[in-house]
Amino acid sequence: MHKKKILCFGELLFRISPATNEETTDKNPMQLYIGGAEANTATALAGWNVPVKYFTALPDNFMSRHVIDYLEYKGIYTSSILFSGNRIGVYYLERGADLKGNMVYDRDRSSFSELKRGMVDWDKVLRDVEWLNLSAISPALNENVADVCLEALEAAASRNIVISMDLNYRSRLWKYGKQPIEIMPRLAAYCDVLMGNIWSAASLLGTSIDEHIHDKGTKEAYLYHAQKTSEEIMQMFPKCKSVANTFRFDGDNNFIRYYTSLYNENKLYFSPDFTCSGVRDRSGSGDCFMAGLIYGLYNRHEPQEILDYATAAAFGKLQETGDATGQDIFMVKKIKKTVEG
Repeated sequence: MHKKKILCFGELLFRISPATNEETTDKNPMQLYIGGAEANTATALAGWNVPVKYFTALPDNFMSRHVIDYLEYKGIYTSSILFSGNRIGVYYLERGADLKGNMVYDRDRSSFSELKRGMVDWDKVLRDVEWLNLSAISPALNENVADVCLEALEAAASRNIVISMDLNYRSRLWKYGKQPIEIMPRLAAYCDVLMGNIWSAASLLGTSIDEHIHDKGTKEAYLYHAQKTSEEIMQMFPKCKSVANTFRFDGDNNFIRYYTSLYNENKLYFSPDFTCSGVRDRSGSGDCFMAGLIYGLYNRHEPQEILDYATAAAFGKLQETGDATGQDIFMVKKIKKTVEG
């Protein structure tokens, strides 16, 4: 039995979106959600009975205490959260929009974005941790936060803590004079598990990309590219043992096709196709996949089982409103079973 926890490290954000038709009232045209990639991942893991704690920086005020109450209600350990700075970051997202679409960030001078090396007591934060998870969103904020990410990775690696990172690429965040390729490879070198897609890996790590892959357009071609990208990543970063890639295609009439791959011990595993017409909320699906990946690896499940569970969880998140999933293990397995037939 595991006694130690998974630590998710990243910025908590408030998300504001227009209310759905059933939520809309004259007095409340907007909805507020608690979000942030790593908080979403932590919420999913806690819901699947994995001991998980969350590190972020929040201002020392009543709103932060309400946030902490919410996280603890979800089953997340919050003792590592640092009180500093003056504000919680915000982002505005159009209902049903992709994070690459109608979205505005308002996170300048947030508590998390003002973190600097030396502010975090990693002895305390990592004392009861066996796995550290972070994402490429944090080092995109500014050079100081990128340095704090490196500090966290150095501290975790020195304690033989497993490290995973979501290679989520947000082009509108990389605005501080550094290209991702100048920052991310140094961080990825510490990781045992990397998750993203073939395009984000190319943007963040400099892996090769077939510019004509969409012309081929077949699942076989995309999976072949996923394997080549995974092999390239492992050659670049020998510590890495597992690489996962996700593929989501939006078709006509709101048709969605979603599948994934996992490269583990020189073998490529891939999921069945998950398809549906219409998406309720695109935000947080990748975070849910990351949680599913960690859940399976942490519990030492077989690679195919790990991948299929993570894929079902991510697909199920597309039909939920808000940033974090509310799916329990039974719900995820039900989706998985439906697709498997």
